[in-house]
Amino acid sequence: MKIFIPVLILLCSLQLRAQSDPFHAGSAIVDFGKIATVHDMEPLPKNVSFKVAFDVAKAAEPGQINRSIDSVARFINMHVAAGVPIENLDLAIVIHGGSTKEMTDNDFYQKNKATEPVNANITLIKALQAKGVNFYVCGQSAAYHGVKTSDLLPGVKMSLSAMTAHALLQQQGYTVNPF
Repeated sequence: MKIFIPVLILLCSLQLRAQSDPFHAGSAIVDFGKIATVHDMEPLPKNVSFKVAFDVAKAAEPGQINRSIDSVARFINMHVAAGVPIENLDLAIVIHGGSTKEMTDNDFYQKNKATEPVNANITLIKALQAKGVNFYVCGQSAAYHGVKTSDLLPGVKMSLSAMTAHALLQQQGYTVNPF
């Protein structure tokens, strides 16, 4: 009986937490980038637009979606939900380090990730590209990981380096998202 009550309390608290999860699907990219509704927030300026570059270096666990890439879907969903037209979101993702292989097709991915036969990020990448997000792979990281341009997913661009991609994007008016 002494063990039953704490276990019951734990199960009830987990059930309540699951029922009270404030995150839900967004309207722009339904399958990715869950968002929470924020009440009484500071209003966004009328006709605001964003040019943001995201830096992604850490790979996801095998078979998992890369949380940093999913954050870009969340950025889109939360701003669309807040009234920002999707046309006012100009986003780029600079990929380097361990996340480089996540930009490859399943043929390359299967040969180089023995534990996972498919790249779990492909659907997310395609969904982001459909909303105008550009992907730039660091050529230096690609060389280190044995990734050629022909191994990349359609629409993913090879840059000289991540540093070069960020510098060029900043010259085009992009800010770098610190997350």
